[in-house]
Amino acid sequence: MLEFDMVSKSFWTGTQRKVILDRVSFRVELGESLGILAPNGTGKTTLIKMMAGLEKPDEGEIRRGCRISFPLGYMGGVVGKISARENARYIARLYGLDPDYVEAFCRWLCGLKEYFDQPIGTYSSGMRARFTFSLMLALDFDIYLIDEGMPNSTDAEFNKKAGDLLAERLRTTTIIIVSHQPKILEKFARKAAVLMDGKLHMFDTLEEAKQLYDYETQG
Repeated sequence: MLEFDMVSKSFWTGTQRKVILDRVSFRVELGESLGILAPNGTGKTTLIKMMAGLEKPDEGEIRRGCRISFPLGYMGGVVGKISARENARYIARLYGLDPDYVEAFCRWLCGLKEYFDQPIGTYSSGMRARFTFSLMLALDFDIYLIDEGMPNSTDAEFNKKAGDLLAERLRTTTIIIVSHQPKILEKFARKAAVLMDGKLHMFDTLEEAKQLYDYETQG
């Protein structure tokens, strides 16, 4: 499970304090995928980084009782000066997995061919997205964190392979996805929440969450 207990987080913008979370408590059990609706500028990327342990709360406690992925598309831990092959093998060792398997899986899924052996710093944003998503799926997590949906790739074959794999993982793992678009959440989660003004409003269904979200953002 993943649990936030009275967690607060804010930033000083230079002119005012921006509150992301204000004493927020919630819990995500394994097997209960969660979609979080958050308008742009409310701190959805900060929230998902906190879930992954990449950002610390100002107050409160975050408990992780399972293996939680890095956020989809996040490049932390991936070194630009070395190749995708070297990154895949290094990160496999960090997670105690077989480097040969992780390298072969990533090479097969991302389809970068000869670029797989070139420094990641030379990749386009689409190529980087394909590699990091492949890496996330190669590592066996209990909870997968997704920021704004599938990677931004124009490669139809990759999108189909990655989408099919993610759908398969949904049967045995838990997804937490944060987006400002309700439509993106429909594929991944039944339960949903709305992040707004430092509060996280939890709902049993996406439809209920969408009603509040639409009222607040369009009203």
